[in-house]
Amino acid sequence: MKKREPVKQKENIIFFPDLEKRLTEKGLECLQMKRYKEAINLLEDARELDPENGDILIGLVLAYFEGAAFQKAKELAKDMLLKGIGDYLQMVDLYLTVLIQLHEYTEIVLTIEALLDEKEIPPEKSEHFLTILQFSKRMAENTPLQNEDTQPKESLQDRIDLTELNLHSIKDPKEQMLLISSLADKNIRPYINEIKRYLTDSLGHPFLKTILLNLLKDQEYDQEVAVEKFNIKKLYIPTELPEIGSQVEMKKIEEQLKARLENSDPVLFENIKSLVERHFFITYPFNIDPFDLHAWAAAFHIIVLEYYGSEPKIHDFSKEYSVEISKIGQALDRIREIEEISYPII
Repeated sequence: MKKREPVKQKENIIFFPDLEKRLTEKGLECLQMKRYKEAINLLEDARELDPENGDILIGLVLAYFEGAAFQKAKELAKDMLLKGIGDYLQMVDLYLTVLIQLHEYTEIVLTIEALLDEKEIPPEKSEHFLTILQFSKRMAENTPLQNEDTQPKESLQDRIDLTELNLHSIKDPKEQMLLISSLADKNIRPYINEIKRYLTDSLGHPFLKTILLNLLKDQEYDQEVAVEKFNIKKLYIPTELPEIGSQVEMKKIEEQLKARLENSDPVLFENIKSLVERHFFITYPFNIDPFDLHAWAAAFHIIVLEYYGSEPKIHDFSKEYSVEISKIGQALDRIREIEEISYPII
């Protein structure tokens, strides 16, 4: 006769045998059904009962990730790596995927370089990690400094008075960005005329114009403003603009890429998604041109493979995405142009 497992007890609560297994099974089932909030709750309860169980913890990392709780996913994945829970290389891959979603490219570089120094990467995986390293180094170079370096400097704050930002007197785009970012918790209406002038200035950086438009939207500015980017000028009402992260075209392109890559190469997919989001941030609120979502999806795919050091053939992607080579070429030219423009800031 099989010996019964002891009943677990915590304070005044009694847990029945195998409860953590049932919670885990139900949590993973909810995860598969994309009911992420339920999955998180169930797997967190299972973790309380069995805190070192690799199956529970991996499921919880995935649930956090899919449920957009990226910081929790990062912290848990890092803790698992430090404790040696789960398959080491699989956990590294998962941790890197979370970091890509958080755009923490410097941390990716440090992680992979540490693995290389410690000779933790087997030969058959070296190319995979080296391509991620190469891409992340490029992205890290183009990412704004964080933490204390992004706080507005005193000298920049001194430039702000009651009526004028003096934005055009600052020549360094990064300093302009710090000054604009410092307005997030201020009433921007005293500076509205200068903001409007900047939005139509052909020398104004499109990245900064996006930030200004977002500030106007956040502060519910409902008057028409003109915006000029890439030699195109249009009128918009900030309160009627879509959220930057929910632009319809961007989401449709990401859906195409997700269908092709999420299961076969999730790290590549996250890298491409990051580039797509950066592009749409720069071009916001204008629509992409030429308007062919298949061509754009193929072009973003190609660009990131080039960042990896590959030499993808447009002809192959024309077949895969069922789109004309010429349209992919137009989208590629546009992406490269935007990348050149965005480089000084992001």
